[in-house]
Amino acid sequence: MKGAASTMRAELIGLAGVVERNVYLTKRYFLWDVAFFLWTVANTLTIVFIAKGFEATGATLDVDRATTSLLIGAVIWAYLGIIFEFLTETVAWERWEGTIEYTFMAPLSRAMHLAGQGVFAIIYGLARAALLFAVVAFFFDLSLPNANFLAALLVVAVASISFIGIGMMTSVMPLISPEKGMQLGFIAQGVLLVVSGVYYPVEVLPQWMQWIATISPATYALEGARAAIMEGAGVTSMWEHVWPLIIIGVVSVPLGLWVFSRGERYAKHHGKLKRSG
Repeated sequence: MKGAASTMRAELIGLAGVVERNVYLTKRYFLWDVAFFLWTVANTLTIVFIAKGFEATGATLDVDRATTSLLIGAVIWAYLGIIFEFLTETVAWERWEGTIEYTFMAPLSRAMHLAGQGVFAIIYGLARAALLFAVVAFFFDLSLPNANFLAALLVVAVASISFIGIGMMTSVMPLISPEKGMQLGFIAQGVLLVVSGVYYPVEVLPQWMQWIATISPATYALEGARAAIMEGAGVTSMWEHVWPLIIIGVVSVPLGLWVFSRGERYAKHHGKLKRSG
């Protein structure tokens, strides 16, 4: 019993070490993060101004509602992008820093290694998403008297586990294909963008795409966040959005770990671990 507790303590210390290292890396490249955040703000404003564009043409539209819906979609999409970025770049960062062999030989299970990446991504992503929402909402002077941000945070937090599971699967791509692996991660991200109702209702999609949407965690995160912020839905009302996310998370995380372990074994066997091209 004592041995198991000691092993778990060592694993958790290792997880904290991965998080701490990412904090230092983020501080090192802080100005780049600021630049990318400004790009995200500009990109989000471009999308949200679509609602204002409809108003300018005289189209019949609830502009405030459409603006809020687009803003939530853009912010959730930016958050999802952060999760994918940190996990997909797990291998790339190690190669850039020249530490990939040391990290993969460290006395730390791969589950804790990837979990550390995921924990940092969630903390960083939530802080960035909240700041993005506040900055863009300021431009449009939105009134959200019934918004329940706690319920929205709950559903996004649960969705994060599923995002990490999918991110683990995409993070293996740079391992098995140093040349084009990261691009494949962005392709997976793009598929979720199309089917998850980020900027439009899922109902407008062809039926076969709606079927894919039912297994995308982003679909439920968006529906829950919009219900909480736009309709004032409470925490107890989030269950219909949360239970599919729990199921997807229970499936995707173990599957992601299995896929990554297979990819790691393949990379080591074929000498691709340290290759950059």
